Amino acid sequence: MRTVRITFESRIPRPAAELWRWSTSARGVQAEMAPILKMTFPDGMQRIPQDQGSLGKPLGNCRFLLFGLVPVDLSRLTFVEMEPGRRFVEQSPLLSMKLWRHERVIEPAEDGARVIDTLEFTPRMASGIVAWFVGHFFAHRHARLRRQFRERRSVARPAGSEEGASRAHI
Repeated sequence: MRTVRITFESRIPRPAAELWRWSTSARGVQAEMAPILKMTFPDGMQRIPQDQGSLGKPLGNCRFLLFGLVPVDLSRLTFVEMEPGRRFVEQSPLLSMKLWRHERVIEPAEDGARVIDTLEFTPRMASGIVAWFVGHFFAHRHARLRRQFRERRSVARPAGSEEGASRAHI
């Protein structure tokens, strides 16, 4: 089995702190994954713990449900590095992977922030199919992230304009 490494980057017109709160909340993770996968979190977990004491320790089991219905994988959710407000590395044992490492970095940018996901994984089987799925799935996550936080601006139009003065433009 070969190890695959993929990186995704999106520029989001929002403050890095807002994107950090989103990225470390169960609600944000689930919204990015929907509707392809639903990830269950350990009981009571609403946010990813950011204290150094929880690093390297499994936080509990998470199930991955295809379209929210069909169980397709199980994870022992484990974070190994945490820089609150900037970066985390999740390196969780998965049934489907010999190695799974997901790093998310959120960096301030001139027009908001950059969200960078770097994945490194070694599937237990069908590495070509799994690499294709993970690549498409994270492209989907980034598309959902961009849609969630797209900037909307009201643009004033001259009187008599067909579109009107209060119409929002993206």
